Amino acid sequence: MSRRGLSASAAVLLLTGVAACSGESEGAPEPTASVSASPSAEVFSGARGALAARAARAMDTAYAALYTLDDGRGQPRNVVATAGRDGTWRVDVTGGALGGTADVSIVSTAAGVFQCTLGSQSNPISPTCVKVAKPGKRVPAEYSPKVERLFRQWLPVFTDRQPALAVTEVPPLAGAKGTCFSIDSISASLTAPVDIGIYCYADDGVLTAARVGFGEVKVTNQIAGPATVPLPGPETAGPPMGMDAPPAVPVQPTGVTPSA
Repeated sequence: MSRRGLSASAAVLLLTGVAACSGESEGAPEPTASVSASPSAEVFSGARGALAARAARAMDTAYAALYTLDDGRGQPRNVVATAGRDGTWRVDVTGGALGGTADVSIVSTAAGVFQCTLGSQSNPISPTCVKVAKPGKRVPAEYSPKVERLFRQWLPVFTDRQPALAVTEVPPLAGAKGTCFSIDSISASLTAPVDIGIYCYADDGVLTAARVGFGEVKVTNQIAGPATVPLPGPETAGPPMGMDAPPAVPVQPTGVTPSA
């Protein structure tokens, strides 16, 4: 099935390319261990404990994976998620900005969280990156394709006892592998601390599928992750891309002769 922006074959090449260009090379510094507040699953019970255990493993797992994203608005799009052994990560979303007309990447490094433009066959540009948040912080809504939150940013919430979450183990989503959890907020008066929905995880903590308010993602291919994940292009002053489509350029009428 062809998809908007990157084709499936191009996305697979991007998947392997991201891991390859981010891998260790001779003389490269040793990656630092990822720092995560990963409590023992023993402080939880039942499904909440099983979810916490997988989230803790996920924070120590390096991988690169290709997903499909079905947001119900047309053909599924491609998403590539990459997690480095040093805690850096990157999520590329086909048609994730400017109303679906531009590919976008969200990258988290020790310097901060960045929104990066991505080139494609239909839009052959050189990638550039704009810092949109401090390290570990969420991307502002006006610059976020949302899907990046599913892979890394909710993991510390799942391992924390404080958030008011109700967790129930449920049957797997259609076509999904791993263990699936229904996650909901138990406080109607507060904003949910995560995107509520169903999350499915492999034993190593890698997300295999999720169904949330903005769509459904499912993994289609996975390989080992790199030591670190760099920015795909140089940092610039901005501004970042918005999520809405740019305003249409008005068309001037031609061949009209004004009356007297």
